[in-house]
Amino acid sequence: MTAFAPAHLVAVYEVRSLRTDAEREEAAALVQDRQRWLTLRGLPVPARADVPALFRDPQTRPAGLFEDGKLLACMIPQRDPDLGWGEGACLFLGCFHTLPDQPDDITRLITLWASDFAARLDLPFVRTEALARHALEAEPVAALLRRLTDMGWDVRGSGPGREGDRVARLELAAERRSGLSALIGCCVHEPQAAPDDRGSA
Repeated sequence: MTAFAPAHLVAVYEVRSLRTDAEREEAAALVQDRQRWLTLRGLPVPARADVPALFRDPQTRPAGLFEDGKLLACMIPQRDPDLGWGEGACLFLGCFHTLPDQPDDITRLITLWASDFAARLDLPFVRTEALARHALEAEPVAALLRRLTDMGWDVRGSGPGREGDRVARLELAAERRSGLSALIGCCVHEPQAAPDDRGSA
């Protein structure tokens, strides 16, 4: 959508629901590539083995960030799942993955989009979780959290995540950004309330 942009401008990026089997398969491959990249560097990956399968399932309503048709990141947006932490309703970004060896700019774009999207849904916060097997002050998670806080995220401690992994809990205030649609188009299904599916296949 470019409702706030001049008619002749087309957004450089687009966040949209993955509409076809091919797009969902591309997202599953991105997740596998990212997990392989992390493993080769001795970095943690989720204990849940079937994360790529979640992106193949249209029922999860996955979404992706695209640039000129290229998938740069994917996630599963949900409305107010039972996280066991945080007060108030939220937009939750589950299973967030970016292409390996990409700059922080992609995460910054998702941050801007998610903050605006949550505000448009009348939700006060965006929340997500980042794997943190060790203390939050230990590298490499400390460096990641520094970059995220520079983008506007607040760290809300650590503890068990939705899938049982130890995670850093992250929260971002929702904020309407009226000019953002000139940069990032948005065509995402309104997220559904998520059932508590911890431990399910």
